[in-house]
Amino acid sequence: MTDRPFTVLVLCTGNSARSILGEALLNHLGGDHVRAFSAGSKPRGEPHPGALRLLARRGIDTAPLRSKSWDEFTGAGSPPIDLAITVCGNAAGEACPVFFGSPMRAHWGLPDPADATGTETEVDAAFEETWRLLEMRVRAFLALDPEAMDQRALQAALGEIGAMEGAA
Repeated sequence: MTDRPFTVLVLCTGNSARSILGEALLNHLGGDHVRAFSAGSKPRGEPHPGALRLLARRGIDTAPLRSKSWDEFTGAGSPPIDLAITVCGNAAGEACPVFFGSPMRAHWGLPDPADATGTETEVDAAFEETWRLLEMRVRAFLALDPEAMDQRALQAALGEIGAMEGAA
């Protein structure tokens, strides 16, 4: 048993929508048991306004959220990462850097709500759908007990979670 929370790094290319929502969801629902971060291979520089509106509607503080490079998690002093989750097809296909802690990896690909066009209401609906699909996955993950599972069983469970409704 460890004396620190299980750490998760949620990855996507732009780190502005899905990965930001994943970080927020894991931290919001994970309590003291999980500490989540997000990053991207080519960060856009700021979270998508649709993601920020959704989080504000949910009462989740957006102040600590920022779009950042996954390079922040590879150097000395970086937090050890137990699990790296890609939420977009681009990041899943890219060569991921080496993270301290030799994390397990999972792919929970989802359509990008940042690609939604139309009115603010239509864009917000795309973000709500992504939130619903991510929340389903996060709750399934939080129902697991990673410390009680061997790595093979945990990897299989993470794969099943990634194949849930809405997988891209």
